[in-house]
Amino acid sequence: MFGPTRARRTAAILVATAAAATTALLASPTANAAPQPIVGGTTTTTTAYPFVMQITDASGSQFCGGTLVSATKVVTAAHCMAGETPASVRVVGGRTKLNGTDGTVSKVSKIWVNPDYSDATNGDDVSVLTLSTSMPYKPVSYVSSSQTGVYAAGTTARILGWGTTSENGSSSNQLRTATVPLVSDASCRSSYGSDYVQSDMVCAGLSSGGVDTCQGDSGGPLLIGGVLAGITSWGEGCAEAGYPGVYTRLATFADQVTAQVNS
Repeated sequence: MFGPTRARRTAAILVATAAAATTALLASPTANAAPQPIVGGTTTTTTAYPFVMQITDASGSQFCGGTLVSATKVVTAAHCMAGETPASVRVVGGRTKLNGTDGTVSKVSKIWVNPDYSDATNGDDVSVLTLSTSMPYKPVSYVSSSQTGVYAAGTTARILGWGTTSENGSSSNQLRTATVPLVSDASCRSSYGSDYVQSDMVCAGLSSGGVDTCQGDSGGPLLIGGVLAGITSWGEGCAEAGYPGVYTRLATFADQVTAQVNS
């Protein structure tokens, strides 16, 4: 079984120290990605992407990303929230740099984790946070359950996050972004075998590697045509050839997310 290359704080730390172990994308400032934070990416700002949120612990240490889909609702990965309580989590909007003091910090009043979630490699890796304070930033729209056609192989997707700049490397202080092509289900299955759940997941990355999400990027957005279509979930290492990043296929869970957004 492959371990979530982009998963939570303690998981990511353990993964990073285990030789040749797969990495949990989620980790806090210990993460894995390749060449650069979002491996192979470039720096950007929350002005350009106002809906990208930092998810931190109560002391302000970022460990995951999230996406603002309404003034008080943030979509992230279930593996980011496993074991968390509302009191242990904060969401930060409008802050491009991890060491910044600008933006808006909100407490969390409710955490919804997909009730079928058990592990990122089993699928169902989606969570919705309800914020105590409204975010004054423009949210992004997300795919509907009928928009399955957006996941066609070869389609260009955008990834964003503050994750590590290389596998087992250091986190990026500034938000980074990159574009990656979606990978066919058949190709992804050849990489990950039965750990790839086609109904719940979609892969994105170059066959040669070099561009990917990594540790600390977990929960962040995969955008297709400017619309939230995926959630950074897991993978084998970061930016490794033959092992694309694995993202939650959000269309599968769109109705559940909408129920939470409207609650």
